[in-house]
Amino acid sequence: MKVKKIPLRRCVVTKESLPKELLLRVTRTKDMKVSVDLTGKAHGRGAYIKKSVEVIQQARKKNILSNVLEAEVPTTIYDELEAL
Repeated sequence: MKVKKIPLRRCVVTKESLPKELLLRVTRTKDMKVSVDLTGKAHGRGAYIKKSVEVIQQARKKNILSNVLEAEVPTTIYDELEAL
């Protein structure tokens, strides 16, 4: 029986390669709209962040998502990530 490959993605904060189900995806569209991608399939530039309150707070403090996505990330996005 063939072993199924688990897709890995890199967290932009911790730089760890983790399975997709342990990460949250934030996307930026061409019109510079930033949103949380719950499906993992939305169009646009994506950045993955670990599902951890400490990591999300670190990303907010260091403004990491804004740098990676090359767009201004509203504080409501960080609040939504922490709620998830």
